[in-house]
Amino acid sequence: MGGGRPSGWEMPHEPTSIGHVSPAIFSSAARPEIRFGDHRMDINFANRMSALGTESAFEVMARAKRLEAAGKSIVHLEIGEPDFPTPPLITQSAIRALHDGYTHYTPAAGLMTAREAVADYMSRTRSIQVGADQVVLVPGSKNILLFALMALVNAGDEVIYPDPGYPIYESLARFMGATLRPIRLREENDFRFDLDEFKSLLNLRTRLVILNSPHNPCGSVLERPDLEAIADALSGTKAFVLSDEIYSRILYEGTHHSIATIPGMQDRTIILDGLSKAYAMTGWRVGFGVMRPELAARMAQLMINSSSCCASFSQMAAIAALAGPQESVQTMVEEFRARRRIIVEELNKIEGVTCRMPKGAFYAFPNVSRIGREAKQLANSLLEEHGLACLPGTAFGEAGRGYLRFSYANSQQNILEGMRRMRNAVAEYLLPVMA
Repeated sequence: MGGGRPSGWEMPHEPTSIGHVSPAIFSSAARPEIRFGDHRMDINFANRMSALGTESAFEVMARAKRLEAAGKSIVHLEIGEPDFPTPPLITQSAIRALHDGYTHYTPAAGLMTAREAVADYMSRTRSIQVGADQVVLVPGSKNILLFALMALVNAGDEVIYPDPGYPIYESLARFMGATLRPIRLREENDFRFDLDEFKSLLNLRTRLVILNSPHNPCGSVLERPDLEAIADALSGTKAFVLSDEIYSRILYEGTHHSIATIPGMQDRTIILDGLSKAYAMTGWRVGFGVMRPELAARMAQLMINSSSCCASFSQMAAIAALAGPQESVQTMVEEFRARRRIIVEELNKIEGVTCRMPKGAFYAFPNVSRIGREAKQLANSLLEEHGLACLPGTAFGEAGRGYLRFSYANSQQNILEGMRRMRNAVAEYLLPVMA
């Protein structure tokens, strides 16, 4: 009775990390176990668990934190999280909401006032007509990706997604039993879609195409002609588009374009967005999706079966963020712009390293293929030996081989120190003969 543990009870082992592409198959010898006295019981995980990948940024951050706890100096350029505080106006709105009793369930798709605020924001920023019945609020925008796959994709249906790309695209598509169709983003094409290759991947089994602009990890941006060509290629298919626009406000040149603005595309596009990046609200766990009403109703049904609803006070904070002053977003983007210049300039000073100037988001994606060490080994060495946390490009797909990803969501001083450590590390690994 009570909360006591049975005699002989042990914590189960943590599952082995699966990684980005190749799912691990747990052998019987490696299976986690629960002990009750002398009786040993294996945990027979469902087969689908072997399909799930991971997000390496959190794993590297955890390793870096352990090293810090042991006394090692670490420069954190691994995690995609703004280092700015949530703007006070937003925080105060949530505090006020708590005092006003916003501590209970809401409708699964969100409070109507919050859905209306999102609809108004999307109409203003995307120049499309959006109604509240097209909006679903979720506790973290990943849920929109998951729910889109659950609602639209049957086992064997094909999903096209960028490679390199946010690793959860592949992980969840594989988890749903989809046939994976990665499209390679090449540096010589400024990490944008190769339209001929895209057309070659399309067929009647294509069910979902995932776009991400501005892009993680490459910082590339799809221009309107790119989107028009993608839309034209999709015209003869039954595919939907999941347009991940979470970095739409973090743009350094030009204007953000959504494929939903292309004639005929809004009806078949699911826009994924949220407050975590633009408003420095990663811990608030509030994202949203915009889609046709009947699909929004299905996503609300999935919310009922999973999280019930997004936190009510977070929804009130979302209203304040989207409808209130936007100066904090502009200030943050200008600081990211300055950091972008610093990190790209410093990377390009390092022998054997080249880096394109990203157009959006807050990631640098340098090419390190000329260095005499595989990028994953280099990333491990940078962390363990030099105290610089970053990610290998293969954390984002096979096409990321030969690259590293640095998040410049850190201070200018820390970025400069990180690049000093990078320069010292690379000097040890350069090939004897440089081209």
